[in-house]
Amino acid sequence: SSQFGLKGLVFERANCRRGVGHKAMGLFDDVKVAPVDPILGIERAFQADSDPRKINLGVGAYRSEDGKPFVLQVVKEAEQEMLSELGSTINKEYSTIDGPAELKALTQRLVFGEDSEAVKGDRVASVQSLSGTGSLRVAAEFIKTHMQPEAHEIWISDPTWANHPAIFQKAGLTVKTYPYYAQETRALNFAGMMRALREEAKPGSVILLHACAHNPTGVDPSEEQWQEIASVMKERRLIPLIDSAYQGYASGNLERDAYAVRLFVKLGFEFYMCQSFAKNLGLYGERIGMLHVVCNTADQASAVLSQLKMVIRPMYSSPPIHGAHLVKKILGNEARFAAWKKELAGMADRILEVRSLLRKGLEEKGTPGTWNHITDQIGMFSFTGLTPPQCERLISEHHIYLTKFGRISLAGLNKANIKYMVECVDEAVRALPPTASKL
Repeated sequence: SSQFGLKGLVFERANCRRGVGHKAMGLFDDVKVAPVDPILGIERAFQADSDPRKINLGVGAYRSEDGKPFVLQVVKEAEQEMLSELGSTINKEYSTIDGPAELKALTQRLVFGEDSEAVKGDRVASVQSLSGTGSLRVAAEFIKTHMQPEAHEIWISDPTWANHPAIFQKAGLTVKTYPYYAQETRALNFAGMMRALREEAKPGSVILLHACAHNPTGVDPSEEQWQEIASVMKERRLIPLIDSAYQGYASGNLERDAYAVRLFVKLGFEFYMCQSFAKNLGLYGERIGMLHVVCNTADQASAVLSQLKMVIRPMYSSPPIHGAHLVKKILGNEARFAAWKKELAGMADRILEVRSLLRKGLEEKGTPGTWNHITDQIGMFSFTGLTPPQCERLISEHHIYLTKFGRISLAGLNKANIKYMVECVDEAVRALPPTASKL
């Protein structure tokens, strides 16, 4: 011990106190088990439940009328074509850092429109990303690295998708919230949102906006409200970061669901647009998305693209190719693109039908409360207004799995289980009225 001085002696004595055979401290002994993700926890509980009546309203993925995962016909056709070309025009080589040029052109036209001046003027810097989550993270890293300090503050809606805060915080951005949902009316808190944009958000800060089918509320601004939002943001020099995960799936119309995005282009904004194909093409596991950055000039877009690639290179090097090929073969084929629009409309119509059946069932049953918000909302999700105790009762007593704050994925409902859903919601609301739960 004298060879190593006092520190060595202390270490040696500490080992002696442990005794012969005492297990040495492991490298990972202090790593604690992370809390279960709420949404993934719902899925796990649902899978473990053996009751035949069980319903999963937690996971945000489309289901067919018989409750099964759904693969679009246009995706099946594109897969078959890809298989026939494997080894000739399609291989398994690395993609470029930013993804295929053809993919960029097709996805730009989809979201910004065929006649977009920004696209025609080469003012959009685009990179393929790991679905919507990846595009948000790349945008956040770019903002933190290259934008002025005032842009390091991002405002997100309250509530928003559960993963949004962590994505921006991990990139080192300061996350603040603006009012969005009014619990008492179960509608948009437009006045509160506008007050935050006018009075609280500092010029130069970033505002996260949902392009359509707001997650988790299903409450979207009207076109007139979008115009007012854009006007205030222009006046206050606020930077839009638009998250578009449901284009075409919200209303069944690709053009209508792109209204907000195209409005910001028309008004001359520079902004970030995060695009996902998980929901509207059902490519959840392919992790295929895009990040588009709209700039003032083509030279600026070129510079931004070069720096986006510098963000991606040490993060994941290059994007996966399979999903990129699928999207190219669907968006780039006129007949297949038309068929996709019909399938999209069919998916959206099924969700709209389920909304109507759920509202009608609750109203005909005389379930306490108002239920018009179910059909007023849009997209995959509904903010039901059910209280946490009511939600817990639906889970424990009726095997209906949903988030504790009352968000349901309507894709989990169909004609076979809607009656059971109505009966169980009615029972839970009557057994635990809001006053009894102190909410």
